[in-house]
Amino acid sequence: MISDVFFAFLRLGFTAFGGPVAHIGYFRDEFVERRKWLNDEAYADVVALCQFLPGPASSQVGLAIGMLKAGPWGALAAWTGFTLPSAILMTAAALSLVQLGEAIPPGLLEGLKAVVVAVVAHALIGMARSLTPDAPRLLLAGLALAVTLYVGGVAGQLIAIAAGIAIGLVAFRSSAVPAEQSADFVAPIPKPVSLVLLVAFAVLLFGLPFLASHDHSLTTQIADGFYRSGALVFGGGHVVLPLLQAETVVPGLVGATEFTAGYGLAQAVPGPLFTFSAFLGGAAGIDHGAAAASFYALLALVMVFLPGALLVAAALPFWASLRANRTARAALNGVNAAVVGVLAAALYTPVTTTAINDWTDVAIAALAFGALAIMRLPAWSVVPIGAALGMAVAVVF
Repeated sequence: MISDVFFAFLRLGFTAFGGPVAHIGYFRDEFVERRKWLNDEAYADVVALCQFLPGPASSQVGLAIGMLKAGPWGALAAWTGFTLPSAILMTAAALSLVQLGEAIPPGLLEGLKAVVVAVVAHALIGMARSLTPDAPRLLLAGLALAVTLYVGGVAGQLIAIAAGIAIGLVAFRSSAVPAEQSADFVAPIPKPVSLVLLVAFAVLLFGLPFLASHDHSLTTQIADGFYRSGALVFGGGHVVLPLLQAETVVPGLVGATEFTAGYGLAQAVPGPLFTFSAFLGGAAGIDHGAAAASFYALLALVMVFLPGALLVAAALPFWASLRANRTARAALNGVNAAVVGVLAAALYTPVTTTAINDWTDVAIAALAFGALAIMRLPAWSVVPIGAALGMAVAVVF
């Protein structure tokens, strides 16, 4: 079972382009539609939980799915499979310190971006059917969409979700049906262990800066800086970049040119953007030799993901219990409707606004959507088709 989790996420690690919002679409296609490891309600509850927690939201969703399927080792298998391909690429780039952007074939990224539009749209439609089945919840999703677009950024998302909680408690209390304790949502961690993990999260958050103030070694600096970056960011993805820059470029661990080159490469690889940390760790340690640089790349990678993993493991058992409470279910119904609105806002910007530039992009996105919705091809198989179409368009036009 653990191997099933690993190989399922490894395939996504090779094919899941497009950032956190797209990853949520890929996960739903793979684990709700195809493998049926969770139903839409349980998946939406996982997404809602990870939206609340600091850290890389899409990777945390993957960790939670792996944990629900195969326990703590399943969570580790999910994270390893999803992260490994891009982490290896980013570490290799740091060891060579070569900017690989010029080696990317023309049209490749354009095709991949168009596929992302289709993947997110397909996931959004599927989630909307399950999570906004009536007029009140559809209106709430529309409100969340408007708030997210008007306020913008992570703040807009958090406000929309908070509004979903408040409205859900008021409007959906009488109609809320508590979720049953089903086999697809049983957190295999005792609550006392979860509390220990929460304490460990706090000890590392406050203890590492104290340790770094007394021990100025590169190991301690990387452990402290990358852990705090992962612990203090909401939404993940590009939001972590200012924190990583402050922890690496400002103190002189990595040059500004190298930081920009690594960020450019991170846009072209699949999997979580947080694997940019592997590049930064490797670049910081390159003067100490390849072996040391590889160690620092691994250290940075683990430390930036560790706080989010600890929080998911700490919160999931309590979240599983709350699903069976009528009041909590009412709030979750509101949150889930709000999540649909938040994803709709993300589909518009940044997904569509950055991916669709001309009629060829529209055509590729439409073909990819047809492959997903009509031919029912898995999302991972549509990715290379979109990439090939993008390169063909670049040659022809």
